[in-house]
Amino acid sequence: MEKERKAPHLEVLRAQPEGDTMNIHAKDLKRELTHDEAADALALLRQWAAGVTDEEVAALDPLVSRLVPGKEVSNYPALARAYPEEFEVDEVYKASMPDLQNGPSSLIKGAKRAIQHVGISNFRLPIRFHTRDAADLTLETSVTGTVSLDAEKKGINMSRIMRTFYKHAEKTFSFEVIDAALDAYKTDLESFDARIMMRTSFPMKVNSLRSGLAGYQYYDIALELIETDGVRKKIVHLDYVYSSTCPCSLELSEHARQFRGQLATPHSQRSVARVSVELDDEAGVLWFEDLIDRCRAAVPTETQVMVKREDEQAFAELNAANPIFVEDAARLFAEQMQADDRIADYRVIASHQESLHSHDAVSVLTEGSTFDAESLDPRLFQSLFHVG
Repeated sequence: MEKERKAPHLEVLRAQPEGDTMNIHAKDLKRELTHDEAADALALLRQWAAGVTDEEVAALDPLVSRLVPGKEVSNYPALARAYPEEFEVDEVYKASMPDLQNGPSSLIKGAKRAIQHVGISNFRLPIRFHTRDAADLTLETSVTGTVSLDAEKKGINMSRIMRTFYKHAEKTFSFEVIDAALDAYKTDLESFDARIMMRTSFPMKVNSLRSGLAGYQYYDIALELIETDGVRKKIVHLDYVYSSTCPCSLELSEHARQFRGQLATPHSQRSVARVSVELDDEAGVLWFEDLIDRCRAAVPTETQVMVKREDEQAFAELNAANPIFVEDAARLFAEQMQADDRIADYRVIASHQESLHSHDAVSVLTEGSTFDAESLDPRLFQSLFHVG
């Protein structure tokens, strides 16, 4: 008969009433441990592992699961190396799989704080959009989906956001569709706040100034649905690219012509305005084309698609008739936003990417609390750079 092992520290542990806490202190961890002591430690480890969750075992060390009866890999380390194409996952097997993101709050790393937004960015899929003339366009769309995370929750299953959005992706886009998608993944992930953003490049045919040609202008557009504290806001962002001729440079060029007979040209540059508008649900549909038309009415010197000589001359004349500083641009766009009842709060960010200076001229104008912010993204203006 095998001699019974002596392990005084384990005897003390077994003698403790259930529920009591017991600290075990090793007298000298630097000395060489015996086989019996290692066996006792293994027994203690198994005793602990049998009474806690799989997540807690994995948090200590995933290798511990191999030491727990019923959970070990019998042929480890001689593991199968061929992909098991015939293997099918059933509900029992799925239930056995670890899910650390939905583990207990004891697994949280770092500060136990709520996270305002956590999710996935830039998953792409084709989305059908209505146009103002009642046609449909299918456009590649980049989607960002995020939800809030309570301070007591470890994490979320990121793929649920994508799976939920795909359930609605076959429908022609409207804010009602994105509303339904937001409802669904907010419920799935048990979150109090949520956001969906969809970015696409919207084509619109525009005519040249004088030659009668036409071509497609592409507009970077983002649609955003935000829910915070039970209140939802629908926002459209549009990047409008135009040419800006400096009024000061124009006057100085004309001064050189008039007083000295000297040929001079004013400086102008490609410029970008990012116009963001919150939609008023009660005032009707604001089509993408409507917002683009508002921007054209504010600053008509939009960059051109199809250009012949007569168009180039016309563009020079159009710029001379509409010289603007960056401050003028912001106010002109704001004037158009204020004139549309379908637009509530708005923000205009303008960047004139100077051909005279080595720096850009920028301005930010906001209306209402939606876009009010004391701090700006450090790379905000860099994101307005368009290379064509």
